[in-house]
Parts: sequence; C-alpha cells; structure tokens
Amino acid sequence: QVQLVESGGGLVQPGGTLRLSCEAPVSVFRFHTMAWARQTPGSERELVARISPNNTIEYGDSVKGRFTISREHAKNTVYLQMNSLKPEDTATYYCNVKLFTRTYWGQGTQVTVSS
Repeated sequence: QVQLVESGGGLVQPGGTLRLSCEAPVSVFRFHTMAWARQTPGSERELVARISPNNTIEYGDSVKGRFTISREHAKNTVYLQMNSLKPEDTATYYCNVKLFTRTYWGQGTQVTVSS
C-alpha cells in the first residue's frame, strides 16, 4: 500500500492562487512519475499535471500557463502551484502515482473557486 498525503485545498476567489502539496514515501517519490488529477461530480478524472523523476513535465490543456508542478526532494513532496484560478477549476484534486500496473491515489483535496 502506498500512502499519498495531500494538503492545501480550500476556497479562493477567481483570479486567486493556491498551492497543493502531496507527500509520498521516499522510494516512490524518487523513482516514479508523480501526477495530479482532478474530478468534478459526474465527470471522469482528468490529468492536471505530472512530473517525472528527471523533471519531465506534462500539463493538461486547460491549465497550461496557469499551473506549475514541481518536486522538492528534501521533503519527498510534489507541489501544484495554481495561479489565475477560474470557477471551472473547482474540483477535487488527487495526487497519484502509477507503480507497474496499479495506480495509487491520495484522499483528495477540494478546491473551490468562487466569489
């Protein structure tokens, strides 16, 4: 079992910023691609961003230019910096990592963008 611990969600006004954090076990963090996905009720989870151990990064089209994913090796933590937030960014955000054939998910953190 792989435990991913997320934090940083909350309520923010349109145009605001939030930073999400995801702490992973060191053996997972060092050798595997970490990712963030999001989901709204009735919709499938969609990729937000992912980062490989050598910092190759991919973003979902809807967040390019606004969100930044990064890794902090000293803390085994992946961050998602979210700027210029829009109401359509409202969702539950999940940290995840794929190990071989199985994907492990964090508990999710709610982000609500509303005035």
